[in-house]
Amino acid sequence: MNNESVKKETLKLTEEWDKTFPRSKRVGHKKVTFVNHFGITLAADMYVPENAEGRLPAIAVCGPFGACKEQSSGLYAQTMAEQGFLTLAFDPSFTGESGGFPRAMHSPDVDVEDFQAAVDFLSVNELVDSGRIGIIGICGWGGMALQTACIDTRIRATVTSTMYDMSRIAGNGYFDEADNEEARHQARVAVNVQRTKDYCSGEYARQGGVVDPLPADAPYYVKDYYDYYKTARGYHPRSLNSNDGWTVNTMTSLMNTRLFTYAKEIRSAVLMIHGDRAHSCYMSRDAYADMVKDSKYAGNKELLIIPGASHTDLYDGGGKNAIPFDRIASFFAGHMK
Repeated sequence: MNNESVKKETLKLTEEWDKTFPRSKRVGHKKVTFVNHFGITLAADMYVPENAEGRLPAIAVCGPFGACKEQSSGLYAQTMAEQGFLTLAFDPSFTGESGGFPRAMHSPDVDVEDFQAAVDFLSVNELVDSGRIGIIGICGWGGMALQTACIDTRIRATVTSTMYDMSRIAGNGYFDEADNEEARHQARVAVNVQRTKDYCSGEYARQGGVVDPLPADAPYYVKDYYDYYKTARGYHPRSLNSNDGWTVNTMTSLMNTRLFTYAKEIRSAVLMIHGDRAHSCYMSRDAYADMVKDSKYAGNKELLIIPGASHTDLYDGGGKNAIPFDRIASFFAGHMK
């Protein structure tokens, strides 16, 4: 950051390799920090192709919602660096190794700002071609990536993977089963009762991460999450979903927000990827349909459905190479010339 008037928090960054995926010998790696417009210092892993020459196209990566950069976003970032991109996997504000207090909190406007701050950082990096910057958002951060693409004209291309519309979930429940005024009222009452309790206690109660132990009658999507976040496959000590989860009141702003209002006006390229076995697939299908309907900019928008892939298969491949990294690389290369 060149602006010396912006103060940085002092972060404690782990220098050891503590990712949920093996380190690539084809990619250089280092920790970096940058500041968003709320004054929060974000921690990130920067991946650079070995023997790279000249200024590189760059990609900022975040997600899933409640994960940390040592999980899925780091895997995406490292793999895309193997494909020739400089990449940045970052922890959102209030989570992981990033700064911000209170912890385990979030708001959609801060989420979008985090992505924009990552673009700020890449735009002035001496290794990056500032005219070729893209973003990848996974799960709930896929929704935030699409929302960022609505406002940030520096972004040349956006990829969402196994996208969650967190505002839709907060307002309507899973599968829109609570899409009625009474259900929303009861949810508001519960959150505000908790706000009063938090104010009195001086602490913010946590929702709890993925349920553990796993009930025998758990819905299939909960089993899908458990298999990633609570097993050696994807567990990480700094992941909210692997541990205590978000604060209970973190859903307040999402309950009063609707994402993608201006998605039809996104002029840059967008690729939305989802598995056809994912419980969340309807969110990408609907968001894509709304984005291209009556839009002047539908020509560079794509929806790619992966046969046989569940929601978390697109976190790490699910043991079946479900993530179409080659397709993602060609998409970025084609739209970031």
